[in-house]
Amino acid sequence: MRAMKTVEDILRTKESVSNTIEPTAMVIEALQKLIAVNLSYLVVFEGGEYTGIFCERDYTRKLVLQGRSSRDTMVRDVMTTELPEVTLNDTVEDCMYQMNTRGARYLAVFNDNNEFAGIITIHDLLREVLASKEQVFDNTLANSLLDTEEGGKFF
Repeated sequence: MRAMKTVEDILRTKESVSNTIEPTAMVIEALQKLIAVNLSYLVVFEGGEYTGIFCERDYTRKLVLQGRSSRDTMVRDVMTTELPEVTLNDTVEDCMYQMNTRGARYLAVFNDNNEFAGIITIHDLLREVLASKEQVFDNTLANSLLDTEEGGKFF
């Protein structure tokens, strides 16, 4: 049986973080950058330090639905600063648990020195699950359903 993939394994397959923005940028600039990088989030850095992310949800929930203008609102006013955090040694399963219990789509990754290392997205985890589905889907559910069905009860 193969060892469970770690956050470090997933980050190795991703390009280095280039989808960044300053918190003082206007939201309209962030939206234009989201289109340019073709991603759903930007990593917010201030003075070289990670401070959070700006994502499509931030735009819709904290700007559009509150009647704010993307030309007059700074990223810092609507960005997400409280992402669940994981380390490079955490597993895909750990990440899925964090996302599920916290209702998150993104996880901030930090190394052993507590330095920002990247972002793990729900899509990263889905790609990993699909790539290793033989380890994820072990037919336990299918076998239990067959056993139940043969016993005369399906549900």
